[in-house]
Amino acid sequence: MSGHLECGRYCLSLRRPLVMGIVNVTPDSFSDGAQHFRADEAIAHAQRLIDEGADILDVGGESTRPGAQAVPVDEELRRVVPVIQALRDCGVPLSVDTCKPAVMSAALEAGADMINDIMGFGTPGAAEAVAGAACALCVMHMRGEPRTMQDAPVYADVVREVGDYLAARARALRELGVAPGRIVLDPGFGFGKTIAHNYTLLAHLRELRAGDYPLLLGVSRKSMIGAVTGRSADRRLGGSIAAALAGAARGASILRVHDVADTVDALKIWAKVEGVGA
Repeated sequence: MSGHLECGRYCLSLRRPLVMGIVNVTPDSFSDGAQHFRADEAIAHAQRLIDEGADILDVGGESTRPGAQAVPVDEELRRVVPVIQALRDCGVPLSVDTCKPAVMSAALEAGADMINDIMGFGTPGAAEAVAGAACALCVMHMRGEPRTMQDAPVYADVVREVGDYLAARARALRELGVAPGRIVLDPGFGFGKTIAHNYTLLAHLRELRAGDYPLLLGVSRKSMIGAVTGRSADRRLGGSIAAALAGAARGASILRVHDVADTVDALKIWAKVEGVGA
């Protein structure tokens, strides 16, 4: 693995997989809903993740679990902006997980370094809201939207179709003047995919690196882990780490996880065996 990611105030080396710690400022996320809903709780949790070795923090104010209801712009801003403002000098890049152009703009003004969009910057005004900034842009694939995405998704060739979508969205951003070094691609595990689709994508992850853009892998605690292990969301640590290492072995550059300390330890052993540089 080589190269760098231009990420707002930071230039991140991709010589090893980076760990992105999840900070959900929501009452209804699938695995840790309401645990860090208050701003002070979210900020304290974020600091713990940094202490555990997180390279990036991903702050979200709207749950995107299957069936989740949309959150009004004003409420999402109320949840997210104070957390970003409090963490802007924490020493690691801050990502904001949102698909709303108004939230993207406010987050960047508050100090965010990356925008992570489940809609792939396809919402009207989203790409324009971020194109002229210096932030990194994570383009995710999703079939449908959170309320309906798991209603019997069908693909003729899931690897090709997801890869084609990600490549097309990256081209659209490039046409708006976004430098290639700012773009990250996310296959969107669990977003409009069956369990079989998810594992096919994980097995063929390298084939999704369109244009050699870095890949973000988000599988932590998801139902694809529970479907194989039979474990509830709060007992999926082992399966999540196994999936993260499978992704790292297949070229994932960023691992988005709940359990930072354990993932960092697992990656250290993996990197030692594989001779991956720091």
